Amino acid sequence: MSEDRCDLLCLDLPLAEALRAQRLDEATARRASGSFQALGDPTRLTIAGALAAAPELCVCDLAWIVERAQNLVSHHLRVLRAAGLVDYRRDGKMALYSLSAEGQALLELAGVGTPAHG
Repeated sequence: MSEDRCDLLCLDLPLAEALRAQRLDEATARRASGSFQALGDPTRLTIAGALAAAPELCVCDLAWIVERAQNLVSHHLRVLRAAGLVDYRRDGKMALYSLSAEGQALLELAGVGTPAHG
């Protein structure tokens, strides 16, 4: 037997049934998993951390901060935006991004990105 398995069936049926009834539904689990996957890339996590420290940043600022090309940062921002972790707006020719409430919550859960702004 493997060390990470029980050698005998020791199911606590009342507890297991209660927890089974409360588990995440498939759609919620998939949605949350996608959000975590979006932050699973080191560059995207660094971008999200920078956004947590400022009310709003343009792609130029983010590219400078994370030391990556603007087109690569834009790609990563699209992934974060699709996952609902960042918000986006245009101001003339500038593309501005901010961390969404969901993005902030995930960063706090990961212990990353305590915001410097109010």
